[in-house]
Amino acid sequence: MRFLCDEMLVRLARLLRAAGYDTYLASGGEADAALLRVAREEGRMVLTRDKRLAAAASPDSVLIEGHGLEQEALSLSAAVPVGWDAEPFSRCVVDNARLREASAEEVARMPASARAGAGPFRACPACGRLYWPGSHVQRMSARLATIAQARLGT
Repeated sequence: MRFLCDEMLVRLARLLRAAGYDTYLASGGEADAALLRVAREEGRMVLTRDKRLAAAASPDSVLIEGHGLEQEALSLSAAVPVGWDAEPFSRCVVDNARLREASAEEVARMPASARAGAGPFRACPACGRLYWPGSHVQRMSARLATIAQARLGT
């Protein structure tokens, strides 16, 4: 499943990327017609708070309700089956590129505390951002698990 989030859903787009979903994030002011074209050409489900955009993209859209990241994620999960543990931390949360294994040179640029861990160590081929399983990954993993459990009603 591939998604397209409008500019109002930045945090949801990043959460979906953290879960491993290919998620296009609209830039500020991008016209609805352009978003619809991208969604159609790339086979993406449109996620939006905009009722008109959701109607124009129907049936391949979800009108996101609720306030705050967890409520947005639960709104999406109620509409479509999202596996919040699909392929965690396999995409860059900034630019959506699929991560690759970090080279020895890239690992050497990481903080000593990160290098002391077991990895995996990853890098974004598009922006060069480096990823390792530090406290941020632990917090995001916990958030993904909480959303998955809430979705299941446990």
